[in-house]
Amino acid sequence: MEQPIITGKGARAAPSEAAPRRPAADAALLVRNVRIDSGSDGQRLDNFLAKLLKGVPKTHLYRVIRSGEVRVNKCRAAADTRLGLGDEVRIPPMRVADRAGVPDAPGREFPVVFEDDHLLAIDKPAGVAVHGGSGESFGVIEQLRRARPDAEFLELVHRLDKETSGLLLIAKRRPALVALQNDLRSRNPARVFSKTYAALVAGSWPDKLKVIDVALHKYVDAEGTRRVRTVDAAAAEGRRSITLVRVARRFADFTLLDVTIKTGRTHQIRVHLTHAGHAIVGDPKYGDFALNKAVARGVAVPGARFERMFLHARRLRFVHPASEQVLELEAPLPAACAAFLGALA
Repeated sequence: MEQPIITGKGARAAPSEAAPRRPAADAALLVRNVRIDSGSDGQRLDNFLAKLLKGVPKTHLYRVIRSGEVRVNKCRAAADTRLGLGDEVRIPPMRVADRAGVPDAPGREFPVVFEDDHLLAIDKPAGVAVHGGSGESFGVIEQLRRARPDAEFLELVHRLDKETSGLLLIAKRRPALVALQNDLRSRNPARVFSKTYAALVAGSWPDKLKVIDVALHKYVDAEGTRRVRTVDAAAAEGRRSITLVRVARRFADFTLLDVTIKTGRTHQIRVHLTHAGHAIVGDPKYGDFALNKAVARGVAVPGARFERMFLHARRLRFVHPASEQVLELEAPLPAACAAFLGALA
């Protein structure tokens, strides 16, 4: 009986006589058992597999997890299972897509807002994905890893949509990543992790609408595009989502909002604000497409062209995972956003 290949840093090696050598091209077609080391301790199962099996579509990864083909310590596991030091993950045979012709990520640094031995906070520009996948060959994290070849560990603490600019937090050590992601999920006020965005919406936002508590459901449409919609709170597929809204400034036909999210759902702000009847200016997926076109051409605001989505992660407040001090970081509005507001004034 053929023995499984054991892979991964710190993994136990399979006896050579029990597992005959196979061509490299066939390696992905064998069962593998990977022992979790300190570099993957605390990581979610789906994220661990995505990193290990580059080239395998995420839809397929989730399918094999749901089917029970992926096992953790010989037991079925969910996609959000947290892996621990010494755990053994069984990975079924999977063919990795041929990446020939896929360009390597070019090294790139981004504006640094804060950095120490544990964390890196950058000001991400709009139009740059945070990671590769879903049609993107690479993103911020791949470019940073290429720009910093000596960095032993760089992982995203959270995510921003490609169209969104602003503060993005990256862990430089595994303990920092685990601590901050635990804080993101925690409701403990002493472990606050607060994210506030600047959003320009169409129309006059009502002063009384300060809390949006509407469940969201993530799905894939007929064209294979990932989308999110609001659903009834009692719907089985819905996840409770809470957004806090404050009016920062009013203009004749627009409102600038300060938006703080209490839950971090995919496209949460964009869908919640559209659901309230005030879409974000320039939102290509959930926005007012006629208005977006007029704004981009300089017709809606004469003499002022604005060709991106007006959503900017302007403030992060969190507990530093090593010092335990509360940090508050801010990123100013990008020049294009500030100039458009100036044209509205």
